[in-house]
Amino acid sequence: MNKSLIAAALVSSTLLVATGAAQAQPTTYAIDPTHTFVTWEAMHFGTSTSRGRFDKKEGTVQFDRAGKSAKVDITIDMASISTGVAPFDRHLRSADFFDAEKNPQARFVGEQATFNGNNVAAIAGTLTLRGVARPVTLTATRFNCYDNPILKREVCGGDFEATIQRSQFGMTYGLPGIPDNIRLLIQVEAVKQ
Repeated sequence: MNKSLIAAALVSSTLLVATGAAQAQPTTYAIDPTHTFVTWEAMHFGTSTSRGRFDKKEGTVQFDRAGKSAKVDITIDMASISTGVAPFDRHLRSADFFDAEKNPQARFVGEQATFNGNNVAAIAGTLTLRGVARPVTLTATRFNCYDNPILKREVCGGDFEATIQRSQFGMTYGLPGIPDNIRLLIQVEAVKQ
């Protein structure tokens, strides 16, 4: 093989590697607060389900379908809790539960994604709540990307959930009468930047 052919082969292979690397770069998406909801559910003395939500949240998602990777970073304003019952909201913000004055934010950082085909099936990471960090895996019950006709941009998102034990984050008020297990649900949509 002459030197010109070898040089051409090296340039071609370098371009292929560079092109492949460029295609495997994650894309950043900003969480759309109008289509992202963080809610929770807990049994109420074994008779019904108490529910609440957090109205203020922000964050980003990095997603690379070709490279099968995803990262999520969501921050939740703990004072924005809303159950529809003002006295209950005040109690939940107190030191008995979320201690929102001392710990104004909760944060989930997920960096280990599991895929089912081209779609995110779960994302494992760390939830920091009341200043305590614990591993949590959010399982996707649905995931999809679509071209938003209004924004004229790609939007990706889904419904994710996990069950956590509040006592692991220092919330022991009312145990065992008030259950320890809390179902956490995150409906998220994020807009390509």
